[in-house]
Amino acid sequence: MKNESRPYWNMEIEPKLNTPEMEDIQWRKLKKRIKRLREHTPYYHDLFKSCGVHEDKLKSFEEFRRAVPPFFKDDWRAVVEKCGGNLLDAISHVAPVNAYKDLYLMSATTGTTGEPQPYPMTENDVWNVYGEVLARYNWRCGVRGDDRALLAFGMSMFIAGVPTIVGYWKIGAQVIPVGAEGGIEKILKTAKYFKPTVLAGTPSLVSYLIEKAPEVIQMNVGELGIRVIQCGGEPGAGLPEVRQKIESAYGARLYDMGGAFGVSCNHKEYQGIHQVGDDFMIVELVDPGTKDPLPFEDGQKGEALFTIIDGDALMGVRMSPGDIYEVRTSPCPCGQSGWRYKIIGRTDDMLKVKGVMVYPVMIRSVLESFTPRITGQFRIVLDEPPPKVTPPLKIKVEYAANQSDRLDALAEEIASAMSSKVKVRPQIIWVEPQGLERSTYKGKVFEKTYEGK
Repeated sequence: MKNESRPYWNMEIEPKLNTPEMEDIQWRKLKKRIKRLREHTPYYHDLFKSCGVHEDKLKSFEEFRRAVPPFFKDDWRAVVEKCGGNLLDAISHVAPVNAYKDLYLMSATTGTTGEPQPYPMTENDVWNVYGEVLARYNWRCGVRGDDRALLAFGMSMFIAGVPTIVGYWKIGAQVIPVGAEGGIEKILKTAKYFKPTVLAGTPSLVSYLIEKAPEVIQMNVGELGIRVIQCGGEPGAGLPEVRQKIESAYGARLYDMGGAFGVSCNHKEYQGIHQVGDDFMIVELVDPGTKDPLPFEDGQKGEALFTIIDGDALMGVRMSPGDIYEVRTSPCPCGQSGWRYKIIGRTDDMLKVKGVMVYPVMIRSVLESFTPRITGQFRIVLDEPPPKVTPPLKIKVEYAANQSDRLDALAEEIASAMSSKVKVRPQIIWVEPQGLERSTYKGKVFEKTYEGK
């Protein structure tokens, strides 16, 4: 690869991110996408007709977003039901492809809340859209052709699994695809023997490796030679305490990835995630309650909606992934392009305690400030279906081995900090060290006692 010191993977597009020129690119692509969806998908043919949307008549994206309703998980379930539960028919109903003939790769979410949310891709999507975005991620993380990346995200069906490999291949890096399914022992032994320079996985897994390495491979993770860590799939990589713990243990730089098409930067203080795929997707914000459009401006918070404007089978027209963003449109002090966002919660995870909205990431942030007196492992105990929580909010917290005689005072400290920062005073329920189950996938947050009643 020539000029490996250049700041961006794509020197034609990335300097234009978050500029008026990019807005022009997005507008041209959006109109082409509307035309293709209108002509080749039953769902959007009918929807655009009922909304009075036509690419030749639209004047602005603002007009488009006020005419076309958001697309939520319930809308996808309704499409699947209309197609008799056949996911391939449902994809063909909303994407301008024949899902039986055109797809090159299929991945999906876990489907824990219903039917799996599919991520269908044609060959063009794999290499020139998703793979292109991932190559931009990797380049900004300092990954180059002579690196070796140990992929420890879930490989089975997950979007962060097999599809993510392409982003390394595009820049010429070697991939070591162990996957979270391999388990902690296999991941650590593979890292010891195959000498990766890059580690990719959830913050929960990366943190768990720190605990288990001395036992499994008789080494600390800092001796493995890993210099870049890429985390995603759950909150954590953006929290100062989590970053400090991981970076100091590994002697590596931690990058936060995901949500929209984005990756964090090299600034010494976390600045959020830079959106690097504006030429493939338009992101907007709506009020989480009313779903009314919100201005996309510095400091705005709202539920994110995605509209895919390039590619083939990748789905999304004002589609909600369920994330609450805080966006920054001002220039980043790191000097790199792209507006930024922090994921401050998920609509599915929101709790209301005496009218106060609480997200698990807020609780995690406070608890991480108490490590190493606690391990950082916790569970929010729900005795009734969310979002409403009858006070007090119950939180199981795993204490460190040397704290057993100080728990009352420590519980008071945590409750006071939570009251000050989250505006909710919880009940702390102590759990002995190693008493809470670890995960190689996304860390478990809730303990739902009402499900057993």
